[in-house]
Amino acid sequence: MRRKTIIVLVITLMVTVLVSAFSYLYISQILRLRIVSAYETATSLTHQLAYAAGNAVPDFSSTSVDTSDPAALRRALADYVQTDVSLNNLLQSIPGDWRYIYYVAVVDTTGKALLHTNAALVGKMAPPHPDFEQILRARFREQIRLVFSPAAVYDVSYPLELNGAPFGTIRIGVQTVFLKSEVQARLMRSLYISIALIFVSLFLAAGISNLALGPLKEISRNLDSVSAGESQSIAGDESQHDEYGLVTLKIANLGRQIRDSREIFTALKDNVDQLMSKLQDGLMLFDRDSRVVLVSAPLEGFLNRPRRELLGRTVQELFDRKSMFGSALLNAFERKRPISQREFETTSGKRVQLSLDFVQEQTSQIGALLIMRDAESVRRIGDEIEMSRRLSASGRLTRGVAHEVKNPINAIVLHLQLLQNKLAQQEPDTRRHVDIIDSEIRRLDRVIQTLVDFTRPRDLHLEEMDLRRLLDDVALLAGPDAEQHGVTIERHMDESPLPVKVDSDLMKQAFLNVVINGVQAMPNGGLLTISAHRDNDVIIVEVQDQGAGIPKELHDKVFELYFTTKTEGSGIGLAQTYQILQWHYGSVDFQSAETTGTIFRFQIPAMGPLPQGNSEYEADTAASHRGD
Repeated sequence: MRRKTIIVLVITLMVTVLVSAFSYLYISQILRLRIVSAYETATSLTHQLAYAAGNAVPDFSSTSVDTSDPAALRRALADYVQTDVSLNNLLQSIPGDWRYIYYVAVVDTTGKALLHTNAALVGKMAPPHPDFEQILRARFREQIRLVFSPAAVYDVSYPLELNGAPFGTIRIGVQTVFLKSEVQARLMRSLYISIALIFVSLFLAAGISNLALGPLKEISRNLDSVSAGESQSIAGDESQHDEYGLVTLKIANLGRQIRDSREIFTALKDNVDQLMSKLQDGLMLFDRDSRVVLVSAPLEGFLNRPRRELLGRTVQELFDRKSMFGSALLNAFERKRPISQREFETTSGKRVQLSLDFVQEQTSQIGALLIMRDAESVRRIGDEIEMSRRLSASGRLTRGVAHEVKNPINAIVLHLQLLQNKLAQQEPDTRRHVDIIDSEIRRLDRVIQTLVDFTRPRDLHLEEMDLRRLLDDVALLAGPDAEQHGVTIERHMDESPLPVKVDSDLMKQAFLNVVINGVQAMPNGGLLTISAHRDNDVIIVEVQDQGAGIPKELHDKVFELYFTTKTEGSGIGLAQTYQILQWHYGSVDFQSAETTGTIFRFQIPAMGPLPQGNSEYEADTAASHRGD
């Protein structure tokens, strides 16, 4: 996920959380205040009704009512309450003044309604309802549930007493549907405000992220330029002293340093990286009891035993003292002495370099690590490094010699032209000799220029292509030379495309150098075969001739610059092929015998399937077959 998107989402989430939290608090306070207000209003009304009821009851000692008879006393109370005009008017007016009050009733101690806003319930048992304090004491979520649940009535009660004894209760029923209607309007208004604030936060977050991350885009472009070797195009404004200006200046300085050092180390680094990728070390890890707990795949080949037979066994069970290899390893484990880069021959006959290190934790040994390397691979690395060193030294020497020789040659050419003009008038017969000298000097200048071009770093123009098409072009270019020597060129290609990303001109030159050498190695004619196939992530191309082969004592010198066995050879072609393959992170080697000729084997990194329309090899092949 892009950083800009993350910032926008984080800011929006923060605003959403804050808005939701404030809305939650706002609604909870509004709801609680409304509930408290309704409760206080209902409670005040019960007090007013109790006062009016108290005034409606006379002093029974001055009446004919037998105060010693409870039943007669209750009947008299009911009659006075029911017939008091002011009490009845107050009771009937309350629901009209307060819309959330559902009913008002005065009930006796048995629950029978003495007065009720619903006349049909007077003299009958008034159904009880839940206490309103249940809503008042509830938490916000519970209040929301109670208020927004289906309509219900909750009672606010106040007891009535006469002469210190209870004789009834005033009940006021509060209906939640009206509380809901009042709170819902404010809730919707808060919801609309929250949604509006969230959208505003989205736009603000997008604007802030663009403002904050804008310089990062420029920094990213600068880094891309540095990666592509275009650090000269980075402009560092020294007058800009903020963080962006400082970072830009540092990138510019870094780009200049990379540009200066890249040309020096690129060739050597590519060679070493390519060789190290082919070098696979065998690893075996032992625990504190000298038992094998980890085995790498290459070690199976070194010991010629599958991994399942090695895991869990002790070093004494795996190695035998009868061999020098096993004896040295067992002695090292017994004496707890490491082994550093000793070469042995395994039971399978392979020469390996052995290293053994003991893993320590404070003063106790917790394990051991055995590393086995292919000795031949190690020697190959040394040879490749030496070859790279020689090529680098040759390049520096060539550039130095070319620089020193070019100036005298230019001076000679200039004075030779003056001499030509003078001798043409005085001694015309000498012009032919002067022309020969001029031609040879110019040829020498071209040779020097060729050497300079060989040692100069190249900018690769990589393009995705089908390698089969490139090999067809190579065969076509070598055709006239092959026909002159009586050589037949055959091609054996995979039916499926061979996608690569290469500099077509340089790679074509690399293949052509080897093909022309193969043709020239068969002066009496013969067959030269070009084959290509894919092996996992590598394209393998083989060029095989039927010549006399390369003598074994010359194998180490084949790719050296200026080495040649031909009388008119320059010694540049195969060295150039080797260099081009290194530039493309590939490799080239050969096998040669006097009876079977020479096979040059190229390995080039393969890429994924070619984009549609980029590989036209099948179409061209089909068209040529239709033409036949």
